Amino acid sequence: MADHLDPAARSKMMAKVRCRDSKPELAVRHYLHARGLRFRLQRKDLPGKPDLVFPSRQVAVFVHGCFWHQHPGCRRAKRPQTRAEFWREKLDANITRDAAASAALERAGWRTLVIWECEIGDEGLGRLYQDIL
Repeated sequence: MADHLDPAARSKMMAKVRCRDSKPELAVRHYLHARGLRFRLQRKDLPGKPDLVFPSRQVAVFVHGCFWHQHPGCRRAKRPQTRAEFWREKLDANITRDAAASAALERAGWRTLVIWECEIGDEGLGRLYQDIL
């Protein structure tokens, strides 16, 4: 199936994709902060720059978008059919980079948690909250 947008419109749309302060990340931050948890954001000195860091608990949280990080079994993780080779390489590199960052954090003594975009709701956020504690 061909892209229904022209290249300029697609480029404009993709330029709006945020790497921080995304809606899912803000939802997680608001939920956890309202429950009294305090955290640091995107610590550059840690592998993978986790979205939320709880230094006293040695916990790093990644808020992953289902498409960009290819959530297994999620309907939002469908790969584009146009420029399939480009997207395969890009998304596979994201998966590899995520695994390497988590492994490096765990070797350094950190516990890593991932919450997926599609899990952000009362149940998923409640589970994340309990895992952090």
